[in-house]
Amino acid sequence: MSSPRRRAVLAGVGAVALGGAGVLALDEPLRSSLESSRPVSSARRRLGLGQVDATVPSAGGTGPVYATFASAARGRDVTWGWAGPPGRPARGLPVLLVLHGRAVDAHAAFTQLGMHEFLAAHVAAGGPPLAVVSVDGGSTYWHPRADGDDPLAMLTGELWPRLTEAGFDLTRWAVAGWSMGGYGALLLAREATAGRFTPGGTLVAAAAGSPALFASAGATSAGSFDGPDDWHRYSDLVREPGTGGVALSVSCGRDDPFREQTERYRDACSPTPAGGIGDGAHTTGY
Repeated sequence: MSSPRRRAVLAGVGAVALGGAGVLALDEPLRSSLESSRPVSSARRRLGLGQVDATVPSAGGTGPVYATFASAARGRDVTWGWAGPPGRPARGLPVLLVLHGRAVDAHAAFTQLGMHEFLAAHVAAGGPPLAVVSVDGGSTYWHPRADGDDPLAMLTGELWPRLTEAGFDLTRWAVAGWSMGGYGALLLAREATAGRFTPGGTLVAAAAGSPALFASAGATSAGSFDGPDDWHRYSDLVREPGTGGVALSVSCGRDDPFREQTERYRDACSPTPAGGIGDGAHTTGY
């Protein structure tokens, strides 16, 4: 794929996934721990300094369509949903896979972030049409867990065949996410580049908003990883982004507790990802 085409897909990812409001789930013990280590940022948030409070547009977006299947890979029922531009059927639409944050589910991309509305606004402004697809990932941090819950296997072996059957164009696809899902989007970019995540088609762009990147295994929240070896295998993305030719957009608020690790990730990438560090924190408005 040519660079201009990759930039076009990334523009769509950025406009739809990162251009507006998002609910970023962060469990309270971790939030308290991170905030206590950055008292200046915590005070700035309490004073309302440097914050972002965006809202979801009313653009006539078409509400998502949901379905549920019994997932052998996750050992439970899994719901997925999709939304396209108003009036457009699924057939032929390229896919933006959206990975949700911790403590929410597939509905959050639409009920909390309003991504169907951002998609409608994006297309109305002349952006290329695409479908936003979201699926339940639990609180797994989007990687295989010791208890047998394997969201990566669910994506490749269970969700992707359903997308194919629905008629989506999966020759080229993109991924985006926020918080836990932002980390997940960067993980999928690395795993796809290394040939370890191969659901079909080519991953051309990845976007992460406020990605939950941890400096060490000891800094993670309870239950997010199975131990130091699990963290080193799946979460040490700053040391080895490994994204190859995947176009990236990585953004974080300067008062977000994940800012430092996001900056380190951006510095480790070549070329430097789009996006950047600006006003905002780990909040709904950002």
